[in-house]
Amino acid sequence: MVQQAVLKTSSGTSPARPRLGFLGVGWIGRHRMQAILGAGVADVAAIADPSPDMAAEAGKLAPKAQLVSSLDEILDLGVDGVVIATPSAMHAAQSIQALEHGVAVFCQKPLGRTAAEVQAVVDAARKAGRLLCVDLSYRFTEGMRRIREIIDSGELGHVYAVDLVFHNAYGPDKPWFYDPALSGGGCVMDLGVHLVDLALWALNNPGVGGVTGKLFAGGAPLKDSASQVEDYAVATVELNTGAVIQLACSWRLQAGSDAIISATFYGTQGGVALRNVNGSFYDFTAERYWGTSRETLTSPPDEWGGRAAADWASRLAAGEGFDRAAEQLVDVAKVLDRIYGR
Repeated sequence: MVQQAVLKTSSGTSPARPRLGFLGVGWIGRHRMQAILGAGVADVAAIADPSPDMAAEAGKLAPKAQLVSSLDEILDLGVDGVVIATPSAMHAAQSIQALEHGVAVFCQKPLGRTAAEVQAVVDAARKAGRLLCVDLSYRFTEGMRRIREIIDSGELGHVYAVDLVFHNAYGPDKPWFYDPALSGGGCVMDLGVHLVDLALWALNNPGVGGVTGKLFAGGAPLKDSASQVEDYAVATVELNTGAVIQLACSWRLQAGSDAIISATFYGTQGGVALRNVNGSFYDFTAERYWGTSRETLTSPPDEWGGRAAADWASRLAAGEGFDRAAEQLVDVAKVLDRIYGR
């Protein structure tokens, strides 16, 4: 195992700044780099991307970083953490490789294409004692934070129904998203993972009972999951609390706007909802309901996109190691597997 830089000074009183490597610096990778640099808690030591242009763009944000060609070279530099923003098929193996070198990991979703892959990464993080987080960024919107607080307070009574929606009118622009072997699935893997995570996270990870799903491609039921991915999906998830989750997600739906995104929680004494504003992918409002009345909890602007990455870097700088909350990533992946009938 590579000896990592100690994250505290010799006096043991002040945390040192972690040295990070970035593997994959397309738009998302660079945005997460900006967020971490803006938080002022870590330094970028290395950048790797198969596109020289993308690597050069990222290098402008971190001019002291070394431009290298692979994860191996990043790890050889003795970094403390690595941010992974590569195609989905690579996530699990790259995360495990970093963790086995004693390096903390912040990975784009999905962490793995199946629950077995996700479990393998979490096991590697536990064995290494290193901090593992995934960019499930909607948790970090102000609206979802307020919603979770209200649910935790018990003010909604028994939460018995959850409606989740994520329709993206465009869909991915990279070919690998449409190859099941590389992506692990279509809109459920891309968008549904956020919805399932939000519901289980907001409800403090209740046990899951039955799961059913229906997948479509091009307006017809999906026939061959080995050769095509779904672009529309509906699913029902029954929780051990008696609550039921209804989920719908899609790519390229004729929806009349860029996106329709919402997470609504109904309880016996009220409801709460997160909704996107005017079809935006970035602007959200949160509301609280009593019968036919409503109250606005949060409104735009809210710069939430890079908070998950900055939070991971801050925790790494504080010396945090493996967090058992990472095991919840496996619970989400198991629900996805069951929606896919795996």
